[in-house]
Amino acid sequence: MRAVRAVLLGLGVVAAAYGGWLLLGLGWPNNRATLVWLVGGVVLHDGVFSVLVLIVALVAVRLVPRDRLAPWVVGLVILVPVTLVGIPELGRFGARADNPTLLDRDYWLGWSALVTLVVLGVLGGAVLAARRRTPDGGDDGTGAGGR
Repeated sequence: MRAVRAVLLGLGVVAAAYGGWLLLGLGWPNNRATLVWLVGGVVLHDGVFSVLVLIVALVAVRLVPRDRLAPWVVGLVILVPVTLVGIPELGRFGARADNPTLLDRDYWLGWSALVTLVVLGVLGGAVLAARRRTPDGGDDGTGAGGR
C-alpha cells in the first residue's frame, strides 16, 4: 500500500510541476491573474466560507438532535458546494447575446431538481434514523447507539 501511495504522490508532484511549467509559459498577465485567483480563493474560503460553515454547524447542532444529524450534514455537504460552483450558471454570468450556445439550459430547473432529491433523501434518512430508535430513547439493539 505504501508503494501505491508513493507512486500516486510522485505522479501528483510531476503533474503539478508540469502544470506550473505550462503556466509560466503563458506570460505574466496570466500568472498574475492566477495568483489573484488563488489568493482570492484562500481568502474567500478561510474568511467567508469556513465562517458560514461554522455558523450553520452551530445552528444545526442546536436544532437537530445529534442522533438525527447525519442526514442533514450529508445534505449540506452536497448542496453547499454544488450551489457555490453553480452560482455563475444560476446567475447567467457570462451569457452573451451573440453566442446563444453559452448558458443554453435552464440551470435553475436542474438545481431545483437536485435540491428536491437531496431534501427528499435527507428527510428519508431522518425518518430512518427516527425509526431505529425505540420509544424510550434507547438503542434498537443494532449497536449503533444513535451515533
